[in-house]
Amino acid sequence: MSEPVESFTDEEYAFLRHVRFGELPPRVRPEERLASIETDSRPDRPEPTGGESEWHLRAGG
Repeated sequence: MSEPVESFTDEEYAFLRHVRFGELPPRVRPEERLASIETDSRPDRPEPTGGESEWHLRAGG
């Protein structure tokens, strides 16, 4: 037998978010925003190595 599912109100969800994450930082106003300029290639990925045959081998082709 399944028990009835209890649903929270928007106010209760807002309270639970506040308890979990705390106070939000102040909103950044449009005149305070700066354009992001990407200068480097993706630093989270290494530079590709090896030749085309190695690329095919790694890709399973």
